[in-house]
Amino acid sequence: MPRRLIFLLGGARSGKSRYAAQWAREHGGRVLFVATAEAQDAEMSRRIADHRARRPAEWRTLEAPREAARQIADCVGDYDVLLLDCLTMLTSNILLELPESTRQDEANAAALAEVDRLLELYASSDATWLLVSNEVGMGVVPPTRLGVLYRDMLGRANQRVAERADEVILLVAGIPWRLK
Repeated sequence: MPRRLIFLLGGARSGKSRYAAQWAREHGGRVLFVATAEAQDAEMSRRIADHRARRPAEWRTLEAPREAARQIADCVGDYDVLLLDCLTMLTSNILLELPESTRQDEANAAALAEVDRLLELYASSDATWLLVSNEVGMGVVPPTRLGVLYRDMLGRANQRVAERADEVILLVAGIPWRLK
């Protein structure tokens, strides 16, 4: 199987993670699952536990809520498929570490720097990569400064990945729509 970069987008509960996991099960071989979420509350703890329970036992999980590219670099050569779930949480984690006075251009640059590191790593690997992210730009303008910073950061990050991806799939109500 030739390596590919597959980018999966959609709204909350659109089926992105389930689709990515199914793809990896069907095509995978040795799979590295990169988890970017952190259990900050009971709801997130439950969601993380649900995701873990659905993953095959033979997959390796790398918990990388920050500096994912640096952590992936140490082991990506051992895998046929890398599934990063998700760019949404990774971007949120980047934003929450920035000072409150951060301007939009600085926030965008921080997110794009991590995305560029991931894309450089993909380019030097032999694995197929599945990157999962939320499409957050289709709703109302967020009412808070932090919300606007986040929406725009993630939008820029998503555009960068989509530009480089071999395939872009938008999931709506569990149905995949091939955009690229």
